[in-house]
Amino acid sequence: MTIWRWADWIEPVAPEARITLGEGSTPLIRSQRIGPQAGLQNLFFKLESANPTGSFKDRFAAAAISHMRAEGKSRCLATSSGNTGSAVAAYAAAAQIGCHIAVVETAPQGKLQQMMAYGAQVFRVRGFGLDPGLSVSTFQTLQRLGQQPDAALQISSYIYSAPGMTGVETISFELHEQQESPLQHVFCPAGGGGLCVAVARGFATLARVGKRPQGPAVHCVQPAGNDTMAGPLRRGEETAQEVTCTTQISGLQVPNINDGHLVIEECRPTGGTGHLVDDNRVWELQGQLARYEGIFTEPAGAVALAGALQAAEEGSIQPDAPVVCLVTGLGFKDEEAIQRMLSERQCPMIEENQLEETF
Repeated sequence: MTIWRWADWIEPVAPEARITLGEGSTPLIRSQRIGPQAGLQNLFFKLESANPTGSFKDRFAAAAISHMRAEGKSRCLATSSGNTGSAVAAYAAAAQIGCHIAVVETAPQGKLQQMMAYGAQVFRVRGFGLDPGLSVSTFQTLQRLGQQPDAALQISSYIYSAPGMTGVETISFELHEQQESPLQHVFCPAGGGGLCVAVARGFATLARVGKRPQGPAVHCVQPAGNDTMAGPLRRGEETAQEVTCTTQISGLQVPNINDGHLVIEECRPTGGTGHLVDDNRVWELQGQLARYEGIFTEPAGAVALAGALQAAEEGSIQPDAPVVCLVTGLGFKDEEAIQRMLSERQCPMIEENQLEETF
C-alpha cells in the first residue's frame, strides 16, 4: 500500500500521473524500555525511517513529482538539508525527470551521496541554512528559476509546495488506523515546520470526514539552537521568528520562518505546544534508541522523543496517555553522527582460535 490509497483525501492527481516507490504504511511500534523507564506506559514510535529512501520526505516526493508529471514538467529544482533532496532525486529518477538540488552548507556527505546516486545534480551553497538573509535570497533565486515553463521548484514546505505536502498528511491517516485507542499526543521534530502542519491537518481531515471527532495534541519539537517556532508557540505568541541557527542537528538547520506561522496556527488549536531540546540530549537519545529499542535513526529522528520525555518530566502528559514520536530518518544518512555515537566503540580483529575466550 502507498500514499495513493488516500488519494481522495490529499491534493488530487490523475491516476496515470501518479508515481510510487512503495512509500507509506510505515510501522508503529511500542517502546520496550525508554517509555516504561520514563513512566510512559503507552509510548510508540512511528518509523518513517522505513520509507524507500529512509525518511518521511518520500511521502512529499511521491505527491510532488506526481503533480509535476501531471503538468508535463521535465526539470525538478529543489533545495534541501538532506532528506528532501534524497527523496525528490529518487522519485524524479523513477519519473525520468531531471533533478537539480541546492543543499545547505552543512548537509551530511552521506545524504549528498544518496542524492547523487539517483543522478541528481547537487550543489552546496555557502552559508545556506545558517544565515537567514542568505537563505532567503537563495529561496528567492530558486523560486525565480522554478517559474521557467519546463521546471517546478520542490521544497518540503506548504508555502512553497503545498500539493506535495499533502502527501505527508497521510501519516495521520495511518496513525488513526494503527492505534487501538485514540492518540492523545503526537510529537514532531521541526526544521521548517511542514511536518507539524501536515500532521495537524491530517487529523483535521479525519475529523472533517467523520472518522474521529477530535485529533491528538500535535507538539512541535525543535533544537534550542533553531528556535523559530517552538518557543513562540509555547509562549502563546501568534507568529514565528527568524533566528541565527546554531544547532548541529542536521536536517533541522532552518533559520527561516518557512511554515512557522502555520505551525502556530495549526498546532495550538489541537492543544499542542512547543518544546526546545538540547543537541547533546538528542545525541544521547539517538544512542539509546539504537541500544534500548533497536531503532537506528539520524539525530533529527530522536528530537521528537527528546520533546516527549521533557514533557513527561514536566508532568504535562499523563503516564497512561497514548503518545507517538515520529522517527523521521534512517541512521545511515548522517555518517558524522554515527562516528559521534560510536566514538568509544571498536571492532577489533581477532583470530578464529580466540573466539571461545572472547565470546
